[in-house]
Amino acid sequence: MSRHQLPEPVAPEPVSRAGPASGPLPGSWLPGEAAETLLVTGSEVLRGEVERIVAAAGRQLSLVRDVAEAAPYWDSAGAVLVGSDVPELPYRRRAPAVLVGLSGEGDSVWHLAAAMGAERVAVLPEGGPWLAEYLSRSNAADPGGHVLGVTGGCGGAGATTAAIWLAQAAARLGARVLLIDGDPWGGGLELALAAEDAPGLRWPDLAEASGSIDPDQLHEALPEAGGFSFLSWPGNRERPKAVDAAAVAGVLDAARRCYELVLLDIGRGREALRTFAWECDRVLVVLPAQLRAAVASARLVPELPPVDTALVIRAKPGAVLDIQLISEAVGQPVQSIMPEVRGTAAATELGRLLDTGGRRSVQRFAEAVLDVSMDEYP
Repeated sequence: MSRHQLPEPVAPEPVSRAGPASGPLPGSWLPGEAAETLLVTGSEVLRGEVERIVAAAGRQLSLVRDVAEAAPYWDSAGAVLVGSDVPELPYRRRAPAVLVGLSGEGDSVWHLAAAMGAERVAVLPEGGPWLAEYLSRSNAADPGGHVLGVTGGCGGAGATTAAIWLAQAAARLGARVLLIDGDPWGGGLELALAAEDAPGLRWPDLAEASGSIDPDQLHEALPEAGGFSFLSWPGNRERPKAVDAAAVAGVLDAARRCYELVLLDIGRGREALRTFAWECDRVLVVLPAQLRAAVASARLVPELPPVDTALVIRAKPGAVLDIQLISEAVGQPVQSIMPEVRGTAAATELGRLLDTGGRRSVQRFAEAVLDVSMDEYP
């Protein structure tokens, strides 16, 4: 591995490892060139972990201790990794690509990532394989497909229904679409599609996946329904098998390279939000026009990653709240109104939800949402 320290315009004198903590990190420097990967941390433990990962990814690493040292090189670096020991960003610098922390730091890593606007979170050492894969592809010209997350602002909001309708509509418009079930406790998205017998992989089959997954092989292995591929938790009574964040990240990375649109039915549990929501480029929060739903959604939004977020208001008989009032209460713009289609609940129970997706009101709703998201398609 080639390791470099980014200096001031004049190269500093070499400093030994026993030097003062405030001094520059030891090593050579890279004059006049942008770093492939810039790591900002004063933690020797984090530094050692990241050095090994960057070496595995075949990239160069530049090291600085704090944002003051990092500022001149921040915007020109290929990827910026910020340690969880760094409390703030340089003034008017872009957000870090990845916040890296250590196992045992708990919720503080996620809270800091949200405050900083980090694109991803890597908890080490468990997240090492994913981070190596992420860095190895970070120079790729094609960023891959768009990942649109859908979550309910409250229980029973209709997020799964919205996700299925959007997947169906996008496929009808000609996009290559993958619908992913992100809630292991949701009963299995495949039941709403009446596709529990469709041949193909489910999440437990991917629990041991690690490293890079071939996109074409993933596509061939997944079941289909309604004109799109899907990846569901099994719709049975068995306790869901745990799938760790590294396996989820590997699947999502492959999905981006294979599909134009990945629709992610996130779920509302904290672990689901951290595992799946942080993989999204954009998030929709579905909620009915009711006071309790608005309050619950306002509590949920701070748990979401710092990506573009909008509300989908579900039309419901007896709803009394004004849409503008809901937007102000939750603190997010309203993207679209989701229609109340008679018989949707029964259709979901009977596995006929795809039949309702052909309604004109549903198509208008989906097209209004996709009109924004399809701008992100490669």
